[in-house]
Amino acid sequence: MILVTGGAGFIGTNFVLDWVAAVGEPVVNLDKLTYAGNIENLASLQGDARHVFVQGDIGDTALVARLLAQYQVRAVVNFAAESHVDRSIHGPAAFIETNVVGTFGLLEAVRQYWGQLPEPEKAAFRFLHVSTDEVYGSLRASDPAFTEENKYEPNSPYSASKAASDHLVRAYHHTYGLPVLTTNCSNNYGPFHFPEKLIPLMIVNALAGKSLPVYGDGQQVRDWLYVRDHCSAIRAVLEAGRLGETYNVGGWNEKPNLEIVHTVCALLDERRPRADGQSYATQIAYVTDRPGHDRRYAIDARKIERELGWKPAETFDTGIRKTVDWYLENPEWVARVQSGAYREWVSTNYSERTTA
Repeated sequence: MILVTGGAGFIGTNFVLDWVAAVGEPVVNLDKLTYAGNIENLASLQGDARHVFVQGDIGDTALVARLLAQYQVRAVVNFAAESHVDRSIHGPAAFIETNVVGTFGLLEAVRQYWGQLPEPEKAAFRFLHVSTDEVYGSLRASDPAFTEENKYEPNSPYSASKAASDHLVRAYHHTYGLPVLTTNCSNNYGPFHFPEKLIPLMIVNALAGKSLPVYGDGQQVRDWLYVRDHCSAIRAVLEAGRLGETYNVGGWNEKPNLEIVHTVCALLDERRPRADGQSYATQIAYVTDRPGHDRRYAIDARKIERELGWKPAETFDTGIRKTVDWYLENPEWVARVQSGAYREWVSTNYSERTTA
């Protein structure tokens, strides 16, 4: 059995569903169920003995220790994290608590459990930590893509907290011998994405007739990775990754934010045209950029392809079409996750930004 933390969030949900379908091994899913964790994401696994859900905090070492022992866990995949840059600007304390202190508590519980395992279970055990390309900082247009050798230069409270967690994971390997693996991924997109991130926010706002807020000039470049490709990469690293190593996971899809927004608008124009016949692109509104906004991220994913034979199955064109279709086909999910707390957050973040 494996323990997945943060398995009711966006990437965690997709990983749990993918794991049960592709591997079939039982999963213990530990999630705190904050604003971004949604147990309804996993409704298709209700009653399935291969999925055990536990609401709790990764920093609760006693709870984690009990789950590890009770289910004789052979691997931990750690998705649990506060992950939204804008939220980290408004409230950094939660990011330090979850991403740094929480990861420390999780590592401590895992270290104690792993240290008492008999051979060969001890040798086979793995701790896989899921991180982000944002720990590497920002790239200029002419810079080569991030490799695993890039130094850490985080520029937001979010990326700084993730960098700290990465360092803790590394330290537990070098100090205690804990068999760890780390993945640093680019921007994920796909089903179950909470609608405060760029792509789902554009879809949801467009359909609601609201403005489509684009930061600054919209030329911030990101590498886009379809979430189910990310899941298959994690499976590959967990199965055959070299201990103590980091693997960058990217989609080979560098695109500026404004191009992403126009692509979403064009797909909605095709699949769900506006009643007045105009393009959803007329709803685009340029707003004041966020503080410290990194200009460009890009992932060099050659190491994971070279060592583990992994590469993404989706192009951006195929992935974004699947994503837009999923949101059009699941309006009830969108309506349920748009709680009062979510609406309050969107108001807080965007009401402070003047329209350019």
